[in-house]
Amino acid sequence: MLSLKTLGRVTQPRTAIAFVAATLLVGGTATEASAKSRHHRHYHHQSSNWRDANAAVMSSSGSGHSFSGMASYYGNESGSRTASGQRFNQNAMTAAHRSLPFGTKVRVTHGGRSVVVTINDRGPFVRGRVLDLSTGAARAIGLTGAGVGRVTAEVVS
Repeated sequence: MLSLKTLGRVTQPRTAIAFVAATLLVGGTATEASAKSRHHRHYHHQSSNWRDANAAVMSSSGSGHSFSGMASYYGNESGSRTASGQRFNQNAMTAAHRSLPFGTKVRVTHGGRSVVVTINDRGPFVRGRVLDLSTGAARAIGLTGAGVGRVTAEVVS
C-alpha cells in the first residue's frame, strides 16, 4: 500500500491522493482499477481482437461470422455487474467475449451439443481463449467437467 510519511505519521489524505494519481497515470479510474482486479481474476494485457492466436475463423452462410477456439466458464461472480451493466446470473445462457457487441446471440457448440448464448460481458482475459461461458451455458454443452474445451461459435444475430 502506498503511504507518505510526514514526521513519522502516515498522512491518509496524501495516501488516497497518491493512489488516485497512480491509477489515473496508469490509465482508467479507481473504480475501473478495482473492478479489473476482482473481475474474473484474469490477465489484462492480451489482444483485444477476437481473432486470437488460437482461434480459427471460418466462413459462414449464417448472418455473421464463425470462429473456434478454447472456451472456459465462470460462475463465482453471481450477482455482480457485468460489463454491459446487467447483474451476472450464473444459470443464464450468457457469455463474455472481447469485442462482439453486447446483446449479440452466438450459437456455441462443444462435443455435438450446442446452446445459444447472449454476449453480456467482456473477456476472457486468458491468452488462447475465445469465450467465457456462464455456468448454465457450460453445463448445457457439457463443458463443466473439464472446465475448458474447444468450441465452435457462430454469430446468429
